[in-house]
Amino acid sequence: MLVAFIDRVFQLKEHKTTIKTEVVAGLTTFAAMSYILIVNPSILGLSGMPIEGLITVTALAACLGTLLMAWLTNYPIALAPGMGLNAFFAFTICMSREIPWEAALGIVFYNGILFLLLTVSGIRKKIADAIPDALKIGVQCGIGLFIAFIGLKNANLIVDNPATFVSLGDLSEPAVMLAFLGIIFTVILVVKKVTGAILISIITLTVIGIFIPTENGYLTSTPSGIVGMPEPIGNTLFAMDLVYPIVNFASTWDLIFALMFVNMFDTIGTLIGVSKRANLTDANGKLPKMGRAMTADAGASIVGAGLGTSPVTSYVESATGAAAGGRTGLTAVVVGICFLLALFLTPLMVVIPIMATTPALVMVGIYMMESIRSLDFDDMASVATATIALMAMPLTFSISEGIALGFITYVIVKLGVGEYRRISAITYILALVFLLRYLLNLK
Repeated sequence: MLVAFIDRVFQLKEHKTTIKTEVVAGLTTFAAMSYILIVNPSILGLSGMPIEGLITVTALAACLGTLLMAWLTNYPIALAPGMGLNAFFAFTICMSREIPWEAALGIVFYNGILFLLLTVSGIRKKIADAIPDALKIGVQCGIGLFIAFIGLKNANLIVDNPATFVSLGDLSEPAVMLAFLGIIFTVILVVKKVTGAILISIITLTVIGIFIPTENGYLTSTPSGIVGMPEPIGNTLFAMDLVYPIVNFASTWDLIFALMFVNMFDTIGTLIGVSKRANLTDANGKLPKMGRAMTADAGASIVGAGLGTSPVTSYVESATGAAAGGRTGLTAVVVGICFLLALFLTPLMVVIPIMATTPALVMVGIYMMESIRSLDFDDMASVATATIALMAMPLTFSISEGIALGFITYVIVKLGVGEYRRISAITYILALVFLLRYLLNLK
């Protein structure tokens, strides 16, 4: 009876799959993306957010977003707080702009509302088509470099230097060397296509950290237990400040736009990649329920803001589940259940040292750099745009600055070579607005 119900709800026969296959695919996807339970709190905690409960928030946001995707689309796509988006939240909004994290959550909420309205109205597609590919590539690669740079900085592999701004850290320090070897170990696992490579790396480094002494004990502290109740989320639940972004709109509009921009193209790229792997596209190579999938993404970000986390988005790691045979929303449901169950392992997760997350951040950065292959290197305007955007993000420690400089570079170069007709009206407008922001020092 139950089997027949599941088959009917998820249309398993129509998609030529089985419950067993979908469950295995769901477990595979969870293993590939479960590192976010550890990495997201470590990044958001740097924004000033109370770190207690952030593991719970991350798991709940991932669970609800993934279940929403399964309900609206019946696709094997999982969601969680996005890498890059969480870095934007912590380092650009909270640290660089000195905006309180409560107000940053308000910005995330309005980003979700804007994303939802653009999706429902159909304007989203027009914006996506109007933005030059070079800028999309530059932004994705730049975020990858930014995330990797954060990981290297957290492990003291890269440190500040008054003469050269940055320099190599002290590799004679056991923790620093361990982080470096952890990166190499993770790359080897990924190259060998080991399922859950990033999670395995985090666990391995955490275990080794038990034997590395520090001034206050050991690199990895002793957990209070193995299983325990999830941490409460009262500190962040509905803590978002919805007034600040409105009152200070002149200094927050670009942040809302940048979040929407990054979230939109991150989601579109993930959906296209995963849908091709799962054979979900139609005869024209398009995803039939793209609008619903984007709606799920936007809705998940709104819910995530209420819980207390950065924007929630579709995860490219869903491709691992698709490769394992996942074809329906049942795969996503299994992922959502796994995130809930993981909450009861919080005592183990809270003792993971930040150094152990470095390989995860670097590996995510490497993954995001793959899109550079799509750049047209015969078009110097495109190369310049992508290069400026991807260099600016880690060097200015700001995703929004990279986006702004990318827009300005593209438009001015195209105008300079007489190719003004190839620039869309939207790109013209955004480049002008960003340029005026710099000239008038509107930050």
